[in-house]
Amino acid sequence: MARQLDEQIAGRFPVGRRLRVLDVGMGQGTQALRLARLGHQVTGVEQDATMIGAARRALDAEPEGIRERVRLVQGDGRDTGVHFLPGSFDVVLCHGVLMYVEEPDPLVAGLARMLAPGGLLSLLVRNGDVLAMRPGLSGDWAGALAAFDTTAYRNRLGLDVRADRLATLTATLAGIAAPLHAWYGVRVFTDTAPDDAAIPADLDALLAAEERAGRTDPYRGVAALLHLCGVRG
Repeated sequence: MARQLDEQIAGRFPVGRRLRVLDVGMGQGTQALRLARLGHQVTGVEQDATMIGAARRALDAEPEGIRERVRLVQGDGRDTGVHFLPGSFDVVLCHGVLMYVEEPDPLVAGLARMLAPGGLLSLLVRNGDVLAMRPGLSGDWAGALAAFDTTAYRNRLGLDVRADRLATLTATLAGIAAPLHAWYGVRVFTDTAPDDAAIPADLDALLAAEERAGRTDPYRGVAALLHLCGVRG
């Protein structure tokens, strides 16, 4: 997914421009640190104290030049308007967060307000159109049948969360003046792999297959996750 994001950034902004990036729900800061290493100014927002502690430790291990490009804020992604002025960022990331939010539209609208004109909004969500795939491919037929008519599911952490449908988010982005510019599938072939699976010897081929499928119809439509990129008008 990093390659997809980099592709969209490269297509939107001049080469070498240092971007102002907001990473909402940054987790342990993996994406935030990667972008800081590329020269961008990154602000990471995370509510969970354990996660932000891990992000601080990872940041402390970086060279000073990278550390000074990163700001960490402990807070809820729905409160961006409290911490930042509208139009303060060129890129806003919200990856793996919407599934934990019961009503995602206010959050997405708030994130779009943080974007400067022409800014990029990057969302990573669970694909609500294919929730029957994982139980079906695992032989859980009852679970597959139950998943057809809902966007609710239980994730691998045992938490009851929700998924988003492509058509619904497309309409949401259009309604908040950040219409969908591009979208990709993520985890087309690997969603049913166990969390503790060994790294395969042919990892490069696996990644190439996932990358190709994630941008190719009809494969991307059955991916476990969707990566949506909207552009602020």
